[in-house]
Amino acid sequence: MPSTTSSTTPLKRGLRASRRQSLADPAFRWFLTLTGLSVLLVLAWMIVSTTSQAWPVFEKEGFNLFFSSEWNPGNARDGTIQGTYGGFQFLYGTIVSAALAMAFALPLAIGIALYLTQLAPKRIARPLTYAVDLLAAVPSIIYGLWGSLFVVPMLLPFMNWMSQKLGPWLPMFEGPVRVRNLFVTSLVLGIMVLPITSAVIREVFAQVPRDERLAGFGLGATRWEVMRHVVVARSKAGIIGGSMLGLGRALGETIAVLLIIGGNPRSEFRLFNTSQTVASQIAAAFKEASPEYIRALVALGVALFLVTIIVNVIARLVVSRLGHVTGDAAL
Repeated sequence: MPSTTSSTTPLKRGLRASRRQSLADPAFRWFLTLTGLSVLLVLAWMIVSTTSQAWPVFEKEGFNLFFSSEWNPGNARDGTIQGTYGGFQFLYGTIVSAALAMAFALPLAIGIALYLTQLAPKRIARPLTYAVDLLAAVPSIIYGLWGSLFVVPMLLPFMNWMSQKLGPWLPMFEGPVRVRNLFVTSLVLGIMVLPITSAVIREVFAQVPRDERLAGFGLGATRWEVMRHVVVARSKAGIIGGSMLGLGRALGETIAVLLIIGGNPRSEFRLFNTSQTVASQIAAAFKEASPEYIRALVALGVALFLVTIIVNVIARLVVSRLGHVTGDAAL
């Protein structure tokens, strides 16, 4: 009898453990499902709450919010909209500054990624990688102060020279040169988005199959030709994906832009003029805004959200298309 009892005890334990596992598995599955759905719920809550707050402005302005530059805030406190809210100049400043920032950052990001993955020895690549990634940890207020107090005075003679030499030929360089302007803002933004852009591109370059690179060398290609025709060509989808991540940060950057851009919204494309972005306008005006003006600022935020969604959808389509053409894995 003792032997029978001892033999059935492990079986009972196994059955109890099996029952616990059968209960734990669906519970864990439901927990993970709710965790995933929570992201969608928060996003839906954000969209519904901001859109409902801004809806009176959308009803009054319609597409003028996107395509008109007339911005005359009202002070109504009864829920009506008395002012005029055309946000084209803010959307224009946002898109142009972000695009120029990527024009500064993308060549540097590709060059850094190529050097770290294809040329640099490990004793140099590792600390340099840490240094580049460390730029992402610098608070945006520090970038803003650095740009306003140090970058602007250093670049002012160069900007004056460009305005004098290139302004008569290219309207984008025409003066007068403002101390706070779109050019310096875009340059600082480019440095801010450089870490995330280069990190993504670096990982994509590192995943290029070693056999393909060796095959290029075996065919007599130089190191430059292998980097250009194998590494970069194989990574186009990843490069665009990294660029879109950087562009997303540039579109929403607030504090650094607020300190550098000048705060005077304009719709003409002149690098040395002041401008204003959606995020910096909201940050500058929100504290002392009337209830009506707050609705208009929320409407601007919703407009920026729509622009960001459109940019990301287009980027996803391009990345997917390039991934199918080149055989890359779409990000």
